[in-house]
Amino acid sequence: MNKSELKEFLESKVAQYNNPKFIDSDPIQVPHRYQLKEDIEIASFLTASIAWGNRKMIINNADRMMELLGNSPYDFVMNLKERDLDVLDGFVHRTFNSIDFKYFIKALNNIYTNHGGMETVFQNNITDNSIQPAIHEFKRVFFSLDHESRTQKHVGDPNKGSSCKRINMMLRWLVRNDNNGVDFGIWRNIPTSILSCPLDVHSGNVARKLGLLNRKQNDAKALLELDTALRKLDKHDPVKYDFALFGLGAFEGF
Repeated sequence: MNKSELKEFLESKVAQYNNPKFIDSDPIQVPHRYQLKEDIEIASFLTASIAWGNRKMIINNADRMMELLGNSPYDFVMNLKERDLDVLDGFVHRTFNSIDFKYFIKALNNIYTNHGGMETVFQNNITDNSIQPAIHEFKRVFFSLDHESRTQKHVGDPNKGSSCKRINMMLRWLVRNDNNGVDFGIWRNIPTSILSCPLDVHSGNVARKLGLLNRKQNDAKALLELDTALRKLDKHDPVKYDFALFGLGAFEGF
């Protein structure tokens, strides 16, 4: 199909999936349980950080994370005492375990206490055309405390070739205001136009079949190629096509 036909096809799929019904089967339902801005962003970050594997298991374990934090993640983070971390003992989601979880909470405390919060770290490091430098800087700040090296693998770094699928998904949730009640749009100082598509198996395979992506690996170079193609279709809101690509792959087996 030509460019206009492709755009029309993808727009129809965005309309099909970018609506509240999508929430019921997606990890984004976890941060949707909160009203406070900081609760939403912490729940979004923690949920996105374990978003690989079976979606039902992701949701169940993200729910478990919130329960361990007393269903008040911001309050838990900001009033943290070392002994409070004991409640996280035994948590595990695939290779993410209680060691990682405990460090994540300490790092979040540092970011909110000493760096103005997550939104500030990201918005201070964006460029005119990319969110990726901000992801790199966020990881640097996030791991500025003493930590075990194993934990670093749970936050991607575009400077090391990662597509940073989970962080880019979180950023879509928090930055993009879709007016449909799915993405939150609570980070208003970062333009939607510079967001990157959360590149995973589903979106990558569909993008290749549609001629939006040629590179075989789902890495930082592939992400740049896909972002460039999607921005030609909509320069203001390119990441909305994540709904189409993911939906086609995960729900329709396209």
